[in-house]
Amino acid sequence: MRTAIAMIVGVLLALAGAVWILQGLGVIVSSSFMTGDRTWVVLGAVAVGGGAAVSWWGWSRR
Repeated sequence: MRTAIAMIVGVLLALAGAVWILQGLGVIVSSSFMTGDRTWVVLGAVAVGGGAAVSWWGWSRR
């Protein structure tokens, strides 16, 4: 059960990071403070990497 939770959390973190990257690059246009701010590109990349690591850890523990 823990491994499934880790994998789900990892995937959700990676998806959130991908959204942050797209907002930081201005691909997703909204009235958000994140739009066009390159800081969110870096933070999104870190989140995608962290999410991938958590998912991999959950998968390898199966």
